[in-house]
Amino acid sequence: MSKVNTDPQKIEALLKRGVEEVIKLDHLRQRLLSGERLRVKLGIDPTSPNIHLGRSIPLLKLRDFQELGHQVVFIVGDFTGVIGDTSDKDAERPMLTPADIKKNMKDYVKQAGKIIDLKKCEVHYNSQWLKKLSYAELGAQADQFSVAEFSARENIKKRLDAGKRVSFREMLYPLMQAYDSVMVKADVELGGTDQRFNLLAGRELQKHYQQNQQDVIMGPLLEGTDGRKMSSSWDNTVNLTDAPSEMFGKIMTVPDNLIMKYFILATRVDLTDLKGVEAQLLGGANPRYIKALLAKEIVKMYHGDQAAVLAEEAFNKQFTDKELPEDIEEKKIELRSWKLDDLLVELGLTSSKTEARRLIEQGGVKIDSQKTANLAEIQVKSGIIVQVGKRKFARIK
Repeated sequence: MSKVNTDPQKIEALLKRGVEEVIKLDHLRQRLLSGERLRVKLGIDPTSPNIHLGRSIPLLKLRDFQELGHQVVFIVGDFTGVIGDTSDKDAERPMLTPADIKKNMKDYVKQAGKIIDLKKCEVHYNSQWLKKLSYAELGAQADQFSVAEFSARENIKKRLDAGKRVSFREMLYPLMQAYDSVMVKADVELGGTDQRFNLLAGRELQKHYQQNQQDVIMGPLLEGTDGRKMSSSWDNTVNLTDAPSEMFGKIMTVPDNLIMKYFILATRVDLTDLKGVEAQLLGGANPRYIKALLAKEIVKMYHGDQAAVLAEEAFNKQFTDKELPEDIEEKKIELRSWKLDDLLVELGLTSSKTEARRLIEQGGVKIDSQKTANLAEIQVKSGIIVQVGKRKFARIK
């Protein structure tokens, strides 16, 4: 077992970088300085197949704890994912099926392993204990909270005030996340600011089970490529599984005002060095140049140095020199007349016909480098290149 690092400077960086709130700060600081080996928990629900950069924020914080010698605990929410957390939603999240969750979580641990050292990490699936709970236990847990406490949450209150439905299922979710903390005996839990109620519920339930109450570290939420909160449902994510060139291209579309936020939250470039980067931005440096540094750093984190260099070269060829990318994926489809929206869905360039029609009408679709707003049928031939937006291509075979 490795010795716990109690370097005060590293502890302060742990408690401040990418941190919005700590409960309880002084208590946690003293435990870290004491050399006590803490159990640090992070749970993620596999509500989509990909872990994105927004979720890398608590994973990076988990790695920070790991590097100081603490025991990190990663929980895959294969049970809570079915139920659905609406902490950050303005509408009820639909229930997923167990089959959906099984498919989504296929590579989840492997993806988390791009950030944390899985050899030194406890990995759990919360169905192991949540499936076994009885009505008696649920009743005892639910008794620790009032309906008023739940309904006072900002997004729940908004929905109630607007006359929107709030399901009883949503009230159970915080209990489940809290019980995870009980089962792994967490000393610290990590999460976003949108999960404040759930994280505090963990403290209350640990108290009910006569455990020491966990401290909590909450990080900010990261905006996606369109400036809204990064979310798979909005198709604005940068995924850890994205190919290097796709990852680089997505970062280059991030709004300029988010460059430093991405550097601080989604990388581990030294904060002293980042002061120099920020000074360049404030001094009038071209944001595109700084953003390229950011994109290169993030690609390097997940794919290595060489991949980052090649991704930058490919981006410059495509967008500076206006060349088509060299690695356009070939797609086999029937050579016949296709409605363009059907074609885009068939090629996997859009997720739905609605999205396809919107992009066509906005002029975001090209056939062999020529823009088309034609919704009627087109004759598909072998070798033509279909492009959607700036980064999605398919060559028909």
